[in-house]
Amino acid sequence: MKNLSEAIKGVFIALTAGVHNDFYNDVQGQLFKGRAPPGTQYPYAVFALITVVPFRTFSERFEDSLIQFSLFSSTSSSSEVEDMFTHLKTLFDDAEFDIAQNVLVWCRYESATLIPDIYTTTEGTIDIWHYAVDFEVKMQAKVYIAGTEIDWATGIAWEDGIEWHDGWV
Repeated sequence: MKNLSEAIKGVFIALTAGVHNDFYNDVQGQLFKGRAPPGTQYPYAVFALITVVPFRTFSERFEDSLIQFSLFSSTSSSSEVEDMFTHLKTLFDDAEFDIAQNVLVWCRYESATLIPDIYTTTEGTIDIWHYAVDFEVKMQAKVYIAGTEIDWATGIAWEDGIEWHDGWV
């Protein structure tokens, strides 16, 4: 799933007219895979692959993944982390992006939980806000016939217009 992680990071750091997206700005460019390094300053975000479920038909292969973003803020009000949540949804819900060796079918916002929490440091404890946000990502493996990538949605080979028929594998 390295390709999905790279795609997520690519969407996160992408520039539009030389400007980063609101979510990138909210977390000051701090999006980490799995866990944040010790001492990371708030606010920041972490994403993790929770599950991957393969789904196969006779001719197609899909992977249905659950990705969780954890958004962290140390402000006294939940306002900062709620803005982060809004901008994360804007960036990824129904987003279209490239995933190496796969075709993105959809990226959908699934659920979220806002959690007031306490974090213990060597200096003591601090109150933080943690927003856990889940997205379903469905991908389809790219399929090749005789070295030519096939678009299963239209049944047309990308390079030379060869049409496929049910039963070709």
